[in-house]
Amino acid sequence: MDGLAEPIVDLETEGLDMAGRPKRGNRIGLKRWARRGIAVVLVLALIPAVLTFLYLPWFVHPVSTLMLKDLATLSGYDRRWVSIDDVAPVLAHSVIMSEDGQFCFHRGIDLGELRGVVDDALSGEMTRGASTITMQTVKNLYLWSRPLASVRKVVELPLAVYFDAVMSKRRIMEIYLNIAEWGPGIYGIEAAARHHFGVSAKQLSRRQAALLAVTLPNPIARNPAKPGPGLRRLASLIERRAGRSGAYVGCLQ
Repeated sequence: MDGLAEPIVDLETEGLDMAGRPKRGNRIGLKRWARRGIAVVLVLALIPAVLTFLYLPWFVHPVSTLMLKDLATLSGYDRRWVSIDDVAPVLAHSVIMSEDGQFCFHRGIDLGELRGVVDDALSGEMTRGASTITMQTVKNLYLWSRPLASVRKVVELPLAVYFDAVMSKRRIMEIYLNIAEWGPGIYGIEAAARHHFGVSAKQLSRRQAALLAVTLPNPIARNPAKPGPGLRRLASLIERRAGRSGAYVGCLQ
């Protein structure tokens, strides 16, 4: 009878063992979601990669994510695309000297400025901005401003390097000047020049160009047509720098 005896099963222990084992269906489901997540990331990465090539021809006029948001919310906006040849050179020079003095020399990222930001962060000091014109361009074209700015920066850095490798500096500047925000619903230098000073982008004076350039970091709060004392002092500094920019703007020739 011993050979026919049924094995003794500890039901409590068996239940614990089964509960501790991941079910095969759960594992398959997790793998499926992981594959879908990777596919979504790859598609999102391909969008700016493909669009960058589409934006190469001079006759293509890209729009920014902020402009798309204004359209989606029915806010509307004013943007009049203009060739860089029809922009007063002093405006582009002023923007470089105000926003990114190494624009003509870096490859999308100013490594010197970036190292300074990292050093300040590691030492617990207040960090300063290190965004280049190229970084601001890819942010305006493909990314968002807030929230999750730190996450955006992680994406922004490689995009800027790629964008700079594909685009000429002159085309990067042309796109940037035509999608930058210069006030609520005011995008691009032509609309900005006409809105704030009643002239075309080609007719901007040195003073007007400097005022528009120093407005860029905060176009909602700063008004180039009605500058306060601080903005006027900053514009005077940029006006002097633009006047002797020399090789710093050579890539736009």
